[in-house]
Amino acid sequence: MAASSRTSGRGGASTGSDRTARRAGQRERAQAPDVHDPDGVRLQKVLAAAGVGSRRASEALISAGRVSVDGTVVRDLGVRVDPDRVSVELDSLPLQLDTSRIYLAINKPRGVLSTMHDPQGRPSLEGFVEGRRDRLFHVGRLDADSEGLMILTNDGDLAHRLQHPSFEVAKTYLAEVRVDGVSGVPKGIGTRLRAGVELDDGVARADSFALVDSVPGRAVVEVVVHEGRKHVVRRMLGAVDLPVERLVRTQMGPVHLADLKPGKKRALNREELGLLRGRDPRPKNASGKQRAARPGPDRRR
Repeated sequence: MAASSRTSGRGGASTGSDRTARRAGQRERAQAPDVHDPDGVRLQKVLAAAGVGSRRASEALISAGRVSVDGTVVRDLGVRVDPDRVSVELDSLPLQLDTSRIYLAINKPRGVLSTMHDPQGRPSLEGFVEGRRDRLFHVGRLDADSEGLMILTNDGDLAHRLQHPSFEVAKTYLAEVRVDGVSGVPKGIGTRLRAGVELDDGVARADSFALVDSVPGRAVVEVVVHEGRKHVVRRMLGAVDLPVERLVRTQMGPVHLADLKPGKKRALNREELGLLRGRDPRPKNASGKQRAARPGPDRRR
């Protein structure tokens, strides 16, 4: 009789827990806007299709309250949504639900033109997308003599967001420059660049400047800017008597070149896409506020 009571107790405890969870879910659904679409797709299936993980892993994320639909946290595993009509976020980062969209990071080699096709047959970005029928936009133009990170996408809205000056997307460059063989990079160059140097089309300012390496006659510096005027980094450094020998873009917003080899490409990952499509692509400081585009430190590393 006692054994029967213990067994009943365990079963009752489990059933009570399930009932409590169901009641909590019902209260949340009653208080929150209704995001359920009876003709839609189960939310866990939408998450799995977006590359978040398996359906079982997606169910765990939903149950943990880490998924929101149109700003409403969803914990109910029975919710269905129309992925073409809603915005889904995981840990406050928007998910890309349109599987037809293409987002590629490429490492443009020196000598390749920043155009999808060159009528004269010179090397262009076309070589990165041979065989693709989609029309792709290139984001972050680099002159033929410059190298590094560019983004190719068929998402016109995102391309506009990354290129329009109002969004102030930070771009990081490593530049090899010629310097005086004795004194190297003069002190105070970063202060001058952040304050602004006069170019033929107006004042240009750096967000930050750092000395990375130096040998007699040569130095490597890091420059961060958020504008995209033609040859702006080369002209800024030239204006402070640091003529550029080689220029490589290493970062655009949250996307890093990292160890991507010249002439290679990779798909942007979920976190990069979420940050790019979020409210502001600039990184946050320790207080959680968006970091201002300027000023930055005059660092020597």
